[in-house]
Amino acid sequence: MSIWQEDEAEAFEAAARPLSQRAMAARPAPYLDALNPDQRAAVEALDGPVLVLAGAGTGKTRALTARIAHLLNTGRARPNEILAVTFTNKAAREMKVRIGQLVGGVIEGMPWLGTFHALSVKLLRRHAELAGLKSNFTILDTDDQIRLLKQLIEAENIDAKRWPPRLLASLIDGWKNRALRPDKVPASEASAFNHRGAELYAMYQERLKTLNACDFGDLLLHVVGIFQAHPDILEKYQRWFRYVLVDEYQDTNVAQYLWLRLLAGGHKNICCVGDDDQSIYGWRGAEVGNILRFEKDFPGAKVVRLEQNYRSTPHILGAASGVISTNEGRLGKTLWTELDQGERVRLIGHWDGEEEARWIGEEIEALEKGPRGKDPFSPDQIAILVRASYQMRAFEDRFLTIGLPYSVIGGPRFYERAEIRDAMAYFRVAVSPDDGLALERVINKPKRGLGDKAVQEVTRVSREGGMSLLDAARKLVGEGGLTARARNSLGKVVADFDRWHELVLAGEIGHVEIAEQILDESGYTDMWRADKSPDAAGRLENLKELVKALGEFENLQGFLEHVSLVMDNEQDDGSEKVSIMTLHAAKGLEFPCVFLPGWEDGLFPSQRSMDESGLKGLEEERRLAYVGITRAERLCTISFAANRRVYNQWQSQLPSRFVDELPSEHVEVLTPPGLYGGGIGSGSAIREDVREELGLKASRADVYNSPGWKRMQNRSGNRPVSQPKEARNMVIDAEAVSGFEVGVRVFHQKFGYGVVEAIEGDKLAIAFEKAGKKNVVARFVTAADDIPF
Repeated sequence: MSIWQEDEAEAFEAAARPLSQRAMAARPAPYLDALNPDQRAAVEALDGPVLVLAGAGTGKTRALTARIAHLLNTGRARPNEILAVTFTNKAAREMKVRIGQLVGGVIEGMPWLGTFHALSVKLLRRHAELAGLKSNFTILDTDDQIRLLKQLIEAENIDAKRWPPRLLASLIDGWKNRALRPDKVPASEASAFNHRGAELYAMYQERLKTLNACDFGDLLLHVVGIFQAHPDILEKYQRWFRYVLVDEYQDTNVAQYLWLRLLAGGHKNICCVGDDDQSIYGWRGAEVGNILRFEKDFPGAKVVRLEQNYRSTPHILGAASGVISTNEGRLGKTLWTELDQGERVRLIGHWDGEEEARWIGEEIEALEKGPRGKDPFSPDQIAILVRASYQMRAFEDRFLTIGLPYSVIGGPRFYERAEIRDAMAYFRVAVSPDDGLALERVINKPKRGLGDKAVQEVTRVSREGGMSLLDAARKLVGEGGLTARARNSLGKVVADFDRWHELVLAGEIGHVEIAEQILDESGYTDMWRADKSPDAAGRLENLKELVKALGEFENLQGFLEHVSLVMDNEQDDGSEKVSIMTLHAAKGLEFPCVFLPGWEDGLFPSQRSMDESGLKGLEEERRLAYVGITRAERLCTISFAANRRVYNQWQSQLPSRFVDELPSEHVEVLTPPGLYGGGIGSGSAIREDVREELGLKASRADVYNSPGWKRMQNRSGNRPVSQPKEARNMVIDAEAVSGFEVGVRVFHQKFGYGVVEAIEGDKLAIAFEKAGKKNVVARFVTAADDIPF
């Protein structure tokens, strides 16, 4: 159709509208003036199915709210005739406020603007009897759901330790996300959970009806079932909701997809806003295929691409686009911006994870002073985005050491996490048996058959006898006063802590091995291994990171003191702070300066994600990389390490495959300190052009040309190889002579520059400029004068 034919058709359609609508449409619409052409096209395409592909930072919220305001301002729909769906209550509130600002007043009477679950509750209350419920049904939270499932499991004589309720809850939640009722669960999945998964699911649903209750998954499942079984009810709502709009469409699961398709199936006036390149929640049921097949689901749909980015510089957008273009499952778009070219994305390879944390800490301090003569960054303008939460520990420890204020977004700080506090409590009692508060925390964790009454009795004896909690427990075991089961369990607790305390005092085995032994023998590690909830794997990784942290201290006591001082110094004084969060938590946020550490295969992309989901998992990991890069406005830094400590052993790491997918024209490779004969600037990265200007001799600023990287590249296969044993375990020879003298300035590849303060055989006590005092073996340091440029 030609342009004049389109104009003629639009004029004919406008003339056919009722006079009231034509009069409303004639009202001024100043909110349209603030939109770019693509945003305006998305707002004005009111009839029929519309897919708005909104790239990162392209103003999708502005377009979505302007579209609703346009529907109201032109009289195409009344407030109660618009169904607008968001994923969070916060987003719904913000949308309502923005709409009010656009139309010049507070919006009243928009009862159908909210989250999927909130809107489903309203619908289900109206038709509860059709789902076998009463209108005053209750909604179970996660704890209530777990308790109910535990009752069912125990009633069926299933071992709850081997088949935990959380695993069944996760299975049922997954089935409900896919809109599968018990009788529709595929045979291949019905045999899950000891071959009784679907059967227990059916029993659970019947029990919920008896209790006049439902869980969150039921809210959508019941509404979809009612619509499918009662076409007359569905038709009523299809007429009622004249326009349907949904935000973050790429994050919808199957149940949400069916819910939307059914409601929009009549008039087909549905507008979905989303970005297929930012679908990163597959692990919780999101189906990127929902947005990819929109045009097939709604033939003749208008697709509007929002590609003008208002957030990031061209180099940042170029790097992100280069990475995401490798994905096959995407609709495709090209982001562009009118902003200045800005800095290229910076890439730096480090020797190990500790050096990475040190360098980022020093770089942030330098950025606060003003990078390369430019305006400084304040701490709250800087974010560190990690793939796994356990990566945060190295940065938290480093920032606390140098006094750099930070906050963890989307979760507690590392040492405040429940599993870390539990493990620390075990260590505290092993070091100091009189620590009653610590013992009280873990005396029945994991569950040992000690009920509340037994624990209260131990506490009473302790208080009345003026003795420690452990001595009170020992007294009760010897003198009785508890049931036989409780006495046996308590006796084992006492014996375990006595044995662990003796190990600490004897000092015959290392404190790291003692810590691992405590966590294993107590059953605490096995408790999380048996827990099949989505966060259990992350908790186990955090425990491994805790054990890794122990290796940096001489003993358990020193580590416990360090953590106590660290947490005591961390006070919320209202000052600006660097943000640390996972990549998933960063979605929807933006920062002038972003650091993306840990870009190594196995860590990012996640090996678990690739093992479980194959190519689909890899593509979601790549979308996560795209999200991370596009959080940055002005400066983005990607880093990786040649070595990381895994399971308390050093392993060589391969750089992430995403690193080589970055377009080289948008990337600046930095030289890390000390790795290439560097060291100038005591830890600052030195660019190749700066080295040339200074006349410094250095190998190419290429992270793949160092001896460490060459060693990795030359080895066969892609499997990580552990660092040689002699590099991990340093043997001290008391008879050897170091060849150094007190007062000599030396260089260590990991700790940097320092001065020798004491010598014992070939062991040196060195005060390092950045890392503090360390004891190292002489052969691992070099006289500073011998370091070549």
